[in-house]
Amino acid sequence: MSKPKVAVLRPDDARIDEAIRYLQSLGVSPAADPMLTICSTGHRPRQADYCIFTSKTGVELAVEHGWQPDGGAVCAVGRQTATALRNRGYTVDVLPSTFTSTGLVEELSDAVEGATVEIARSAHGSDVLIRGLEEAGADVHETHLYRLERPSTAGRSISLAVEGELDGILFTSPKTVDHFFDIAAEQDRTSILQQKLEQTIVGAIGTPTERALLTKAVAVDIKPGTVGFERLAENVVQGIDDERG
Repeated sequence: MSKPKVAVLRPDDARIDEAIRYLQSLGVSPAADPMLTICSTGHRPRQADYCIFTSKTGVELAVEHGWQPDGGAVCAVGRQTATALRNRGYTVDVLPSTFTSTGLVEELSDAVEGATVEIARSAHGSDVLIRGLEEAGADVHETHLYRLERPSTAGRSISLAVEGELDGILFTSPKTVDHFFDIAAEQDRTSILQQKLEQTIVGAIGTPTERALLTKAVAVDIKPGTVGFERLAENVVQGIDDERG
């Protein structure tokens, strides 16, 4: 029996290379199709009583452009973001028990009345943090550290799916879903793609990514309880093995 083929759509940087190696270690054939290019804005976070990071990428770009916490509390939405901060020598003052924007709002809501809050993230974040923290009485500012654009080379995974050659596919962010289906729409293949994905093990990281797929009428087969890529890959490969019997 041939190796299962699994599409991976991570950004076109070290993450896609790591994903390929990890999928190979699980005994599958990776189909790399980066759906995101990270474009830095060159901005850095403002000083504030609380500075919130929502991604490892945001941390890396902020540090690259000279950000220092300068006495304010440093907050991370999730474990990977917190690890990125600690690896660069920063103390993480606030890490919610629930690794979501809503979880962070709940963690901070009793503490931020009258405080300044800086949200340092991509240009594509939801308004959950801003709305929730403003309702808690904070003075909120947002700095866009990067944009997520679609590589000109993206689209291989759509062709493989339509041809019935994919056993699994890994969606790691809502923006990945958007770009995937934008390409399908441009190629007038949305309907056939949706049909073919019914025969594919579809994996998603996190509720926002799952929700994005559901809006495209795609059922999610695998959504791990944690947001790490490795767990997603492992669970999808296990799902494929179960299907194959």
